[in-house]
Order: sequence, then structure tokens, then C-alpha cells
Amino acid sequence: MSQAWKITVILLAAAGVLSTPLIWLLDGPGAGQLVGATVQAAVGIAALVWALLQRPSTVGPTDRVTRTGKANRGGTTGIRRPGGRGRGAATAERTGEASGGNSVSGIDYSN
Repeated sequence: MSQAWKITVILLAAAGVLSTPLIWLLDGPGAGQLVGATVQAAVGIAALVWALLQRPSTVGPTDRVTRTGKANRGGTTGIRRPGGRGRGAATAERTGEASGGNSVSGIDYSN
């Protein structure tokens, strides 16, 4: 579950727990309204607990290169992930030669 969805579920669950049951109960509830408020609060609490227990996905795309060419004058043979972005695995095998300033053969995590 992404962080945005997690925050959305938490906010909606909190609103469900606090708002509607409170409004129902302030108006002198009958038995049916009391049961409805209890069920709605329980569902909101369950959604809140569920959202809090979700872990962000650690699986991302898998980047893989094999037998790349030559890099000259600042080029990259392989995989380039500026700033280390991306959560998935990156594998570079038998990459080509890198010559010249700032040339990279393999995986480049620099900015």
C-alpha cells in the first residue's frame, strides 16, 4: 500500500469513527441508531488498525543489463539510477569498458 493510500484510509477511518456516530448519539438515539453507531465505529477502527499495520511494498522493478558496449566522455554502460532512486534490484553483468572522465561501467547511483 502506498503512503498516500495509507494516509487516505487513516483519515477516512478517523472521520468515520468520530463524526457520524457522534452526530447520531447526540440526537437521543434509539436502539437501532445505537447499534448503527457501534457498527460504524467498529468498522472505522478496524480500517484504522488495518491501515496502520500495512507495510510499504519493498519490491520494485528489476533492472538487469548484460554485455553492454563502451562508454566514452561521461557515458554510462549499464544502469543509471541518479541519487539511488528506485527500490528494485539492479544487476549489471559483463558490462563494457568505460574511458574518459565521469564514464561508468556497471551501475551508476550518483547524482
